[in-house]
Amino acid sequence: MSDGAVLHVKGRVLAGPDDVRDELWVVGGRISYDRPAGARDVRTVTGWALPGLVDAHCHVGLDAHGPVDAETAEKQALTDRDTGTLLIRDAGSPSDTRWIDDRADLPKIIRAGRHIARTRRYIRNYAWEIEPDDLVAYVAQEARRGDGWVKLVGDWIDRDLGDLAPCWPREAVTAAIAEAHRLGARVTAHCFAESSLRDLVEAGIDCVEHATGLSEDLIPLFAERGVAIVPTLVNIATFPKLAEGGETKFPRWSAHMRRLHERRYDTVRGAYDAGIPVYVGTDAGGSLAHGLVAEEVAELVAAGIPPLAALSATTWGARAWLGRPGLEEGAPADLVVYEADPRADVRVLAAPRRVVLNGRVVG
Repeated sequence: MSDGAVLHVKGRVLAGPDDVRDELWVVGGRISYDRPAGARDVRTVTGWALPGLVDAHCHVGLDAHGPVDAETAEKQALTDRDTGTLLIRDAGSPSDTRWIDDRADLPKIIRAGRHIARTRRYIRNYAWEIEPDDLVAYVAQEARRGDGWVKLVGDWIDRDLGDLAPCWPREAVTAAIAEAHRLGARVTAHCFAESSLRDLVEAGIDCVEHATGLSEDLIPLFAERGVAIVPTLVNIATFPKLAEGGETKFPRWSAHMRRLHERRYDTVRGAYDAGIPVYVGTDAGGSLAHGLVAEEVAELVAAGIPPLAALSATTWGARAWLGRPGLEEGAPADLVVYEADPRADVRVLAAPRRVVLNGRVVG
């Protein structure tokens, strides 16, 4: 498309869960629901249009071994884009990916800075590894470097215990979360197990990643405080393999990981039923491939979340949570067009017909 071209999206435009329109126009990279006067160079795309998908837990610039070069990070971002993910909350990366902001052909990224972990209690080369006395200072540092989010590692295996255990004393996370909030940032935390959750929620945390340890006694607390979860079920599917690998050295941990995996669907459905906000995230960029957002939406449906709610968790609802527009009048034209109605079958998300980013057809 030329700079003066107009894109006409025709068919069914899903501007909201209950807001279905017949068409929209893209003029100057932005959405309009009014036909532009005198438009000559018009390209028409037909189908079912959604706001660009959101992956609320993704890592661009990171692989299983740590930071990657810019060429690899670009490939990761392009893979996400081509599968319809146009907005990413990067839930921790040691790489500087600010250069992506200057690329109109790459997804928009909301960064949480670099992971903050306890010394020798996380994956090597990923995080700042510190002790509790330094937590407030590092949270302040990453709050200033990020885009309104900070990422803590809330629990990890304690080798002396042989099982998952909290990484931080309650008083340390309380002070750190308060500092992040003072600086205008929200805080999220990696948590697999049960034992760190109450302290983090009562300390004021805004979101929990994975949340496999969310139990019946904790669900009301999450709901009361409005703490969101990003289950990353495509990542939780790897727990049995991880457990097998650690069976000999850490049998207690392995058994725990299997239990968390076995109840994963019940955990997510229980959270949803209680009114806890649930959002789509894949955990791509560590050991998982990019471009798995459609699979994650399907996993939420498999867990018992209604298809429309699972769709909202990667579109309208997720964008509102992250403070970014969807298909509103005047918003940047970031949208995906499909052959069929994704509300009827979320598996449609796996095969975009067209991907439009900043008003340009890029896929």
